[in-house]
Amino acid sequence: MGKQAAKREQVIGRTAEKLVLDGVLASTDPELVAVYGRRRVGKTYLIREYLKPQLVLEVVGMHDQSMAIQLANFQAALRQAFPQVPLLQPSNWLEAFELLRQCLEQPGPIKGKRVIFFDEFPWLATRKSNFLSCFENFWNGYASRQRDLAVIICGSAAAWMIRNVVQSRGGLHNRLTRRIRLEPFRLPEVQQYLEYRKIRWDQRQIVLAYMALGGIPHYLNLIRPGQSAAQCIEAECFRPEGMLRNEYHSLFAALFESYTTHEAIVKVLATSWAGLTRDQVLAKARLRSGGGVTRAIEELQLSGFITETSSLDKKTKGSSLRLTDEFSVFYWHWMHSATAANHWLRQTAGRRYEAWCGYAFESICFKHLDAVRRAIGIADVETQAASWRFVPRSGTDEEGAQIDLLLDRADRCMNICEIKFSDKPFVITKSYAETLERKLRVFRQRMGKPRTLFLTMITPHGVVQNRYSEDLVTNQVLLKDLF
Repeated sequence: MGKQAAKREQVIGRTAEKLVLDGVLASTDPELVAVYGRRRVGKTYLIREYLKPQLVLEVVGMHDQSMAIQLANFQAALRQAFPQVPLLQPSNWLEAFELLRQCLEQPGPIKGKRVIFFDEFPWLATRKSNFLSCFENFWNGYASRQRDLAVIICGSAAAWMIRNVVQSRGGLHNRLTRRIRLEPFRLPEVQQYLEYRKIRWDQRQIVLAYMALGGIPHYLNLIRPGQSAAQCIEAECFRPEGMLRNEYHSLFAALFESYTTHEAIVKVLATSWAGLTRDQVLAKARLRSGGGVTRAIEELQLSGFITETSSLDKKTKGSSLRLTDEFSVFYWHWMHSATAANHWLRQTAGRRYEAWCGYAFESICFKHLDAVRRAIGIADVETQAASWRFVPRSGTDEEGAQIDLLLDRADRCMNICEIKFSDKPFVITKSYAETLERKLRVFRQRMGKPRTLFLTMITPHGVVQNRYSEDLVTNQVLLKDLF
C-alpha cells in the first residue's frame, strides 16, 4: 500500500463520500463540488485528509469578520500556497480572484487534478462584499475551463449552502458537478472509529455514548481509552473544564445568523418525545407564524437537527417535527440545569433516566432504518416509514393509540414496530400484551387499509419467550442488528 493510499485509510467510514471524491480526482472535466453538513461532523477532515496530495490551496472563512479581514486572510493563504508569486493586497473580491487566477497559471509540482478548497464558504460572503458574485465570475469565466481543476466549497451553514449554492438561481445555477451532504456517523462507523483509536467498547457502551453525543466525530474524539461512556459524558459535558460544557450555544451561534428562533424551536421539541406539529411548536415556543419561523424550521431540518415525520395518511397537518440531534436532546434534558459535580454519574438510574434512554434509543432506530429493514428481511421491498396516532374525541368511549414507527410495505403488509430499551431481555407482561393488542385493534379500525400486520419488537437483547410474545411478536430486531 502506497503512502497516499495509507493516508486515505485513516478516513474512517464515509464510503459513499470517498467514492464521490475518487470520481472527482479521476474526472477529465472541471469539477465544482459542494460539501455541507452539521458543524463538527467532519467535513474539513474528510477533504483535507482524503485529498491532501492534490490540494494546492485551502482558504478558511473567518466567523463574524469584516470583508477586509477576510481578504487579508485570503491573501495570506495565497502566499503560503504560492510563495514564488508576488502578490499585492486585494481591495475587493474581484481583485482577489484575479490574483488566484494568476497563481494557478504558474507551473506547479502536482500531477493530475489540482484541488482548491474553500472551507466555511458562507463566512467569506460577508454583507455587501459581493463575494458570491465574484466567485461565480471566477468559476464561470476561468475555472470551468480548466480540466485539471477541482473547486470544493464547504460550509456548516447547510441551509445557506443549499439556498445560495445547491439551489442557486444566479451565476451558480446548475454549475455544481457533484455534492456531498455529510451526515453524522452511524453505529457501525462509530464502532470502527473507536476501534481505530484503540477504544475497546462493547456495543452497549457505544450506544450509551451515541445517545448523548450522537455520531459527531469531534465529540467522539473526546473519548479516552479506559473511560466508560458515563465517565466520558461526565467529564466533557458536566465538569466546568469539559470541552462540551458550553458547546450548545456556540453551536447555534456559529450556524445561524438569528439563532434565537432556532433555539426556541429546539427547546420546545426537546420536551416532546412524540414530536410536535408546526402549530404546536408555534404555540409552545410563543412564536408568530411567518417567514422567519418557516425559514428557521427549514434551516434546522437541512442542518440535521430536526426531522419531519409524515403521518401514514400523508396529510400535511398530521406530520410532526422531532428533535433528532442527540446532543441537543441531551443538553435540554440534562446539561442546561446541571450544577453539582458527578451530576451524570448520579443520574444514571431512576425513571427519568429510563424515559430518556427510551426516547434516545427510539431516535437511534429511526436513523438506522436500513439496518432495521435488513434485520426484518425486507431490504428489497419498497417501504414507507411513518408514524401514526389517534386521539379520541373528548366525551366519547373511543380508544386512543400511538405507533411511533411503522413500515408500510409495497407487498401490502405493515410492520408495526415497538421500540424498547432495556439492559436485559425484555419481558412482555400480561398488561403490556393488552396494550399491544389495543394498539393493533385501534389501528385496524381507524386506518381502513387492507394490510397484514406484523408486530416487530426492536430491543437491545431481544424478547423473553412466553405465551404473550409467542402470540404477538412476528419479528425481532436486536442491538447487534443496528451495527
